Amino acid sequence: MEKQAGQSVLVIGGGIGGLAAALALAKQGIQVLILEQAPEIGEIGAGIQLAANAFNALDALGVGEAARSRAVFTDYLKLMDAIDAREVACVETGDAYRKRFGNPYAVIHRADIHLSILEAVKVNPSIRFKTSTQVVSFDQNGSGVVVIDQHGERYHADAVIGCDGVKSVIRQALVGDQHRVTGHVVYRAVVDVQNMPDDLRINAPVVWCGPNCHLVHYPLRGGQQYNLVVTFHSREQEEWGVRDGSKEEVLSYFQGIHPLPHQMLDRPTSWRRWATADRDPVDHWSAGRATVLGDAAHPMTQYIAQGACQALEDAITLGEAVKVTQGNFEDAFRLYEKARIARTARVLYSAREMGRVYHAKGVERLVRNGLWANRPQERFYDSLEWLHGWRAEDCLKDAL
Repeated sequence: MEKQAGQSVLVIGGGIGGLAAALALAKQGIQVLILEQAPEIGEIGAGIQLAANAFNALDALGVGEAARSRAVFTDYLKLMDAIDAREVACVETGDAYRKRFGNPYAVIHRADIHLSILEAVKVNPSIRFKTSTQVVSFDQNGSGVVVIDQHGERYHADAVIGCDGVKSVIRQALVGDQHRVTGHVVYRAVVDVQNMPDDLRINAPVVWCGPNCHLVHYPLRGGQQYNLVVTFHSREQEEWGVRDGSKEEVLSYFQGIHPLPHQMLDRPTSWRRWATADRDPVDHWSAGRATVLGDAAHPMTQYIAQGACQALEDAITLGEAVKVTQGNFEDAFRLYEKARIARTARVLYSAREMGRVYHAKGVERLVRNGLWANRPQERFYDSLEWLHGWRAEDCLKDAL
């Protein structure tokens, strides 16, 4: 089948995954309209981590250098015991890591990675935006799709891609499953470097593992700020969502933590509180001319820092699937999900398991603390190869 001229796609959501998908499709000559419910295209949150697989995807989109210019390249990834401040594991992310995986490991403010993609999107004549637009439903037939917003306005296109997060309207229509509230609450904050304790100004993501809780810190924006993340198992019945948090709640969950990491908890002047959720993997997330991407396809917990990385991989794979099927969206979406479902499910399950490792207590904590003792760096890299070693040029290899 030859690719049809003047094809159009609706992308629902203007976050990292939505912008990346729009750019990947526009590179195939497709007209893209991004519908975003917020009044402006932007990003909230704090820092995220970008492993080598994310940079590989960013390079394939043509925005790798822009992202690198805003990122902080880390020296290592470190796991610490939050009770006795003992080192549990350390993975070096310098030259040896780059040589092994072809790209660096970095941390970046979520707004900065979003901006790095947005800049390319804004200058692409094939991509348009419509903000303050909340999609409430969609329908499709053999020749196209129609999406309806909160005002009853209808948008027609050849296909639709839901990049609309954990509570995705497109996912609900295609799959109809329920998200799974984890009971884990994440507090995030950013503090200026002057307010960061001297002994924690470390050029690395450092995870302090405690019983039913953990803390993370790493630098942002040239080391001028630090990202702080604390996670705990809530005593409350949680519902998925975001709201302002309180220092008092955070402190109540971090009793018995070593003074070295505990001092972080006094530093933020404000916190944002996320009650987290994921979904059990499914064997199909596409139907006809509709599919989903990123958190709409495979929302996952943050424990292996791969949510944004996997959305970027999705976008590249989707673009390649459209390319090899010459614009047959039904075939492309089947190929895309065939390439992505098992991989993203493995990442999701791995994140859940790492949450258990981080929050181990009692004998489980003792087991965890001995898991990686005296492990050579190459063995760490071997265990990360399946994840960080992803390559854009091989993204459809297992699906064709």
